[in-house]
Amino acid sequence: MSVSASPGPPLFDLAYLLAAIRPVAEDAGAATLRYYGHAVASLKTDGSPVTAADQAAEDIIQAALADLTPEIPVIAEEAMAKGPAPEVAGRRFWLVDPLDGTREFLSGNGEFTVNIALIEDGRPILGVVVAPALGQSYGGYGPGTATLADADGERPIQVRPVPPEGETVMGSRSHGDPAAMERFLADRKVAAFRAAGSSLKLCLIARGEADVYPRFGPTMEWDIAAGHAVLAAAGGRVLKLEGGPFLYGKPDYRNGPFIASGSGG
Repeated sequence: MSVSASPGPPLFDLAYLLAAIRPVAEDAGAATLRYYGHAVASLKTDGSPVTAADQAAEDIIQAALADLTPEIPVIAEEAMAKGPAPEVAGRRFWLVDPLDGTREFLSGNGEFTVNIALIEDGRPILGVVVAPALGQSYGGYGPGTATLADADGERPIQVRPVPPEGETVMGSRSHGDPAAMERFLADRKVAAFRAAGSSLKLCLIARGEADVYPRFGPTMEWDIAAGHAVLAAAGGRVLKLEGGPFLYGKPDYRNGPFIASGSGG
């Protein structure tokens, strides 16, 4: 049975799943805030930082997904660092980053997120991105379904046409390749450059506050899948740098370069 938004068994209805998963991500985000401002990081084998907040959030998400969709395997960042991954080839699966932007979390700038995405046929068909320190929750599960919930309530979001004055270009706050960025922007009309942490870069494009985010260095699939789903639901897209669809479920879950963009392409 394929996942769809049409009426059917509730566990395979995307609107139902989004409504069920969003509060889970928000609960996980609340768990990270209990450590915010006084977390101590250790280093994983790949040299990236991890804190107790990462594991606390992932425990909440893993337990909820096991209860909600026990038949769907979960690829989660911290579990992947500890042992072999479940087999997902040819299957739908969850991709989870319990705390994306650990460096932002440790610096106290608030630009970290909790990411949960559902992947089918290599594509993110549902995503939730929660920025707990900013009080923001993004979600989407298909064209026209992207929303932002914050202190002003929940509302639809969508990408914008590129303004006449030019693009607002997103870049990483913690990672970057200035030379590659300069080459990419050489023939583009740029109005502003904006740095942000974590998957918020994709969400800012989805809500019409930026236009393009080129990423030249490596990322992991769980870093961007949920933001990709939200952006696609808002009318944007993520493509490989050389063109072509950006797919998930690669053997090592490692991404190559990509371009995320709004309606301007």
